[in-house]
Amino acid sequence: MKKTALTLAAFAVMASGAMAQDVVRIGTEGAYPPWNFINDNNEIVGFEIDLGNEICRRAELNCEWVLNDWDTIIPNLVSGNYDVIMAGMSITEARAEVISFSENYLPSDPSAYMALAGTDESVIEGGVIAVQSNTVQAGLVADSDADGMEFPTPDETISAVRNQEADAVLADKNFLAPYVADSGGELVFIGEDLYPGEGTGAGFRQSDNELRETFTAIIMEMREDGSINALIEEWFGDGIAQF
Repeated sequence: MKKTALTLAAFAVMASGAMAQDVVRIGTEGAYPPWNFINDNNEIVGFEIDLGNEICRRAELNCEWVLNDWDTIIPNLVSGNYDVIMAGMSITEARAEVISFSENYLPSDPSAYMALAGTDESVIEGGVIAVQSNTVQAGLVADSDADGMEFPTPDETISAVRNQEADAVLADKNFLAPYVADSGGELVFIGEDLYPGEGTGAGFRQSDNELRETFTAIIMEMREDGSINALIEEWFGDGIAQF
């Protein structure tokens, strides 16, 4: 299936008969494949990009994508720089105190520890664990006996392990899997998988109930007709839970 690609300049998603209203801006990180990332043609692509485009098409909304660093992605939603977050964000009670969420469009998927081959699993409890800041994984490490080393981007967590600054990295297993597969045995998973959060969903300002309900209705429709599962299989293969 051909993957939708959007240029970074201003990627408007227009549906026939779109509602006459302001553009709905969707914030994403663009650095977390296969959820959302920049390809070799400097286009933003990924599971959430295809999903967001389809939601906007079905809802007849005029949408555009906005790139934002992960560390400030919630504050910039709250301050009005965009209207929705679709950025691999797990639904958690802590985040729900600040923003509201749609129904999840990905079930809870595993987080995993990745380390250099030969690393003893004891580092999970007593070593230095690299995590991306403000993630559910950062919270898991903070609640453990390990020392967390936080980075603003996911790629920096991988570099920390390769450079032996950190003993392991904790992140979404489907994000880490390509690094393990392409490492020629240098990188391996250690320990048991974890299942934090309540799945991945779209985030909204708590005052934007109508927009949240619109997204939720389309997400539930796509869960029912199997089209979300088709996108999950396209972007993640069979290594992730479906609906």
